[in-house]
Parts: sequence; structure tokens; C-alpha cells
Amino acid sequence: MLVRLASWMPFEAARQMLQEMLGIQVSKATTRRLTLALGQAQLAVEEAEQQQLEHEVPAAPAGADKQVMSADGAFVQLVGGEWAEVKTLSLGEVARKKNGEVCTQHLSYFSRLSDATHFTQAALVEMHRRGVERASEVGAVQDGAEWLQGLVDYHRPDAVRILDFPHAAEYISEIGEAVRAAGGRLPADWLTGVLHRLKAEGPARVLRHLAWLAARFPSPLIQEKLAYLQKREAQMQYPTYQQAGWPIGSGSVESANKLVVEARLKGAGMRWERQNVNPMLMVRNAVCNGRWKQTWASARAHQQGQRVQQRQAESQQRLDQACWFLAYWVMRLKRVATPSSGAANTAMGQLLEKQSAARGSSGYSWRQPFLHRPPSSRPGIKEVPAKK
Repeated sequence: MLVRLASWMPFEAARQMLQEMLGIQVSKATTRRLTLALGQAQLAVEEAEQQQLEHEVPAAPAGADKQVMSADGAFVQLVGGEWAEVKTLSLGEVARKKNGEVCTQHLSYFSRLSDATHFTQAALVEMHRRGVERASEVGAVQDGAEWLQGLVDYHRPDAVRILDFPHAAEYISEIGEAVRAAGGRLPADWLTGVLHRLKAEGPARVLRHLAWLAARFPSPLIQEKLAYLQKREAQMQYPTYQQAGWPIGSGSVESANKLVVEARLKGAGMRWERQNVNPMLMVRNAVCNGRWKQTWASARAHQQGQRVQQRQAESQQRLDQACWFLAYWVMRLKRVATPSSGAANTAMGQLLEKQSAARGSSGYSWRQPFLHRPPSSRPGIKEVPAKK
């Protein structure tokens, strides 16, 4: 409950809420540690799943036949004043309301603080889970950034690519403002009329009109905006897209930036360590996608597995130390009980020298009997012959 509260509100507010609801007192540091630890565990789970998908290439589960994808970025502030872009991918099913209006439903999100290449590869997990590769039709509604085109090329190169209509309208509006700044006179409802023609008739007449304005009022800004739109003319066929039942706006990912990222990571005075952003995003994806129970179970299982491995490694280390300690003292005891060969040879040599010195005196012969009895006669006493 504490971690789930911290996924929606700041750590201090989550701590206070838990205390008021259940009477359990924890510190702000504990709240932060538990939340980020769960997010880090889920991040490791998804990275392992990504590697498995890349190597084994299993069949994707069945999903909706008609799906739409949109991606965009939102900036969060890091410790030290740096701003970093968090990229978010939204996936949904295309449907029509009762009044015939096209809508996107059953949305899910994937967010990550990384470069475009790693984000594209990491998004494979959510793409596979939603069955995007098995969908009959996929539409990609987003702005014209190059990294977004690479994202579509990696996952569904056959997707219908649609330039976000509000994004195109923004470029047309900037051209109109530049024309007015250069002294040109445009009707008050000029922008409304141009956008209506773009949505109802397509980009051909609109681009010709903008090219005429650019030639009459030369400006580097106008040329830049016009070149951007001309390059993406094939992605601005809005009448065709609407007839085919595709949305022409990327409102789903714009909402995702606010819901997933900014609502939790972009509060007043918030500064994040770079290594803590992705764990927090994993928790946010879990609650916003409605998969909290699955995420909690997988992350906790990963944490328990890590603890078991750590305990086994520590036990093996203690066993190795005990074996080395025992082997060391066994060798020491052997050395104490058995003298070295050099010492033994020295002692034997000294003993032989002593024996040689004792036996090597003058008059000693090896042929003499081992026990030699001295003569019984005493000096000065003459022998007396026996009487006959």
C-alpha cells in the first residue's frame, strides 16, 4: 500500500497518508527506498523479457485487429538543474462511437528515460504484450521527428503514418504570423479557412498557397516551416485517413505525458537523480496501465530471487573461508609435529660426529672384543710358583 500511494503522490505525502489511514509510521527515506527498489526490480524483469523476446522471437498474443500507436517526449528536471526528455509510447485500439466519431480506447503506456535507439528496443515488451505485430492494421499518429520514424520502422514498417493534425496546424500558424510580421495582410479567419481546407481537401492546395506566400514574403523562418510540411505531404492526407477510420490527432500520447510523467515526476520543486527516473516510471506504468497486481508479483519474485542468490553466495563465501582456515591450521600442526628434513639431517650429523670422536681415540681397534676385562695381577706383586 505504501508503494502504491507513493506512485501517485510525493513520498512525504504517501508517508503521511499511510499513517493517517493505518496508523503505521515510516520515514520518508523508507518510502523512497521501497518504491524505487520495486521499480528497479520491475525494470530488471522487463529488460530480461526484452532480451528473451529478441533472442527467441516467440509469437505475439492475439490483440485488436486495428491499433494505433503514438510517441512523444516530456522533460523532467534532474538534480543539478539539467532537463532530460522522457519518451512515452501510447498504444490503443481504434473504434467508433455511436455517433460515428473515431476514438482510441483501451490505452496502455510505456515510458523510459533513454536515447531513441534504446527506447525503440525496450518498447518491444509493451508492443509484444499488446499484440501489435499481429494486428491487421496499425496507424502511427505522431509528429514528424526522425526518431519517431525509426520507431515505426523497427516495429511496424507497414503502418499508416499520419502527421498529427495539431502539429501541422502549428506550423501553418507560424507561417501566417511570419507573413504578418513581414507586412503581409491576411484575413482574420485565414488560419481557420486554411485548416478546414487541409482537413477536408488534403494538403495539395494548402501547400501551393503557402509556397506563394513564401515567394512573396521571403523569410528563412517561412522557408523552414514550409520545407517541413512539404517533406511530410504524404502523411497529411487527412480526408483519406478519416474515411478509413483513423484518428488524425495524437491526443492519446499528449495525455500520457501529463498522466504518466508530469503528474508524478514534474511537481513543484522536484529534482530527480537520473538513476531513479526509470524505476519511478516503471511504477507509474504499472498503475496507469491497470497492471499493478501483475507488476507487484513479478517485481517481488525478482527481489526474492535476488535475496536467495545473495544468501547462497554469502554462504558459499563463508564455507570457502572456513575450508581455507581449516587447511591452514592442519598444515601448521603438521609442521610442528614433524621436524623438517633439514633439521633432522643436521641432528643426525651431529650425533654421528660425536660417536666418531668417541671411537676414533688412539689404540682403539674394531677387532678387540666388545667387552675387554683388564688383567687381574696388580703392579708390584710377583707371582709365587705353586708348591709341588
